[in-house]
Amino acid sequence: MNPTSELLQTTRDARGVVTLTLNDPARFNALGADMLAALQQALDNVARDEGARVVVLAANGRAFCAGHNLKEMAQHPELAYYQQLFAQCSRMMLSIHKLPVPVIARVHGMATAAGCQLVAQCDLAVASEDASFATSGIHYGLFCATPSVPLVRNVPAKRAMEMLLTGDFIDARTALEQGLVNRVVPAEALDAEVEKLVQSILGKPRVAVAMGKAVVYQHRELGLDAAYQLAGQTMAANMMDADAQEGARAFAEKRQPAWKA
Repeated sequence: MNPTSELLQTTRDARGVVTLTLNDPARFNALGADMLAALQQALDNVARDEGARVVVLAANGRAFCAGHNLKEMAQHPELAYYQQLFAQCSRMMLSIHKLPVPVIARVHGMATAAGCQLVAQCDLAVASEDASFATSGIHYGLFCATPSVPLVRNVPAKRAMEMLLTGDFIDARTALEQGLVNRVVPAEALDAEVEKLVQSILGKPRVAVAMGKAVVYQHRELGLDAAYQLAGQTMAANMMDADAQEGARAFAEKRQPAWKA
């Protein structure tokens, strides 16, 4: 898998681990139109890659992502431009949501506004102790409405509203306590901690992981009765997969399963 653009470095190893690295450190990896396009192309490539197993979303420079490029936005004071830009960003975020493989955010430095949204949208997130998070648009007269979508699905409502209304930063430990990230480690241990999650996911069947990711996000939006109905149907379908059958046999025979994928 070749690099998508200079703004986004893309690698894929033999295990099927795809690493997407934001590479615009001079602008703190801001999500301008070109960066969004590069991310969209890379995610579309992963969606078509049946051998992909995990995506790691990382960044170069001092920051993970500073959100939208406000300087770029100020040059186009037109409603149609803003509508197109936010639709482009939302499509990219939804692509992360819809990918059949887990996406892990590897976070260092600051993640603000749509950068914080990017962390919240990923399935898992590992942060270094120096990471900080804010939905800071309110400081510039812009309520972070689109970042609020995944934020309120990760963080308790009043905590999310405090971030959105004040724009104040929270540190990595607070983000961990509030559910925005899964793990916090010293900066020097960040790659090793991400690799632990990667290794754990790689040890599971791809079909089960894909079905599981999809059903969790589907039933989260449903009422309890409908959620149980969907979950039961998904588990029944999952049990018909060859790997699930192998897992059941391995359990009965008291041995390790031999996954096909």
